[in-house]
Amino acid sequence: MKAILNLIWLIFGGFWLFLGYMVAGLLLCITVIGIPFGLAAFRIGVYALWPFGQTVVDRRDAGAASCIGNVLWLVLAGWWLALGHILTGIALCVTIIGIPLGIANFKLLPVSLLPLGKEIVPSDRPFATR
Repeated sequence: MKAILNLIWLIFGGFWLFLGYMVAGLLLCITVIGIPFGLAAFRIGVYALWPFGQTVVDRRDAGAASCIGNVLWLVLAGWWLALGHILTGIALCVTIIGIPLGIANFKLLPVSLLPLGKEIVPSDRPFATR
């Protein structure tokens, strides 16, 4: 079932989300200061490409730098991304067929809002590997 939902997700928006996050990641990696944010954008992009069967957990080794980075991300980009995922999720939930896709958009909220200090793991192992 996860594969079917991922395929439907990929066709109806997941690929474009993936491309958007990848382009943003490349642009962020231009400067040394932006590299952690670019890597976070790459992680979110891969998660946005194939969200069913994966979940987001907090990393145990995340420190103060992740907290400061999350504040910067939240102010500069995170709330825009989260708002986009909320609006898209609501729009998808209008139809019965779109409800699982809307829920997938809502699953992207925590990681798009505060991505640093998070890890994406398979749903059957919802514990950080580090």
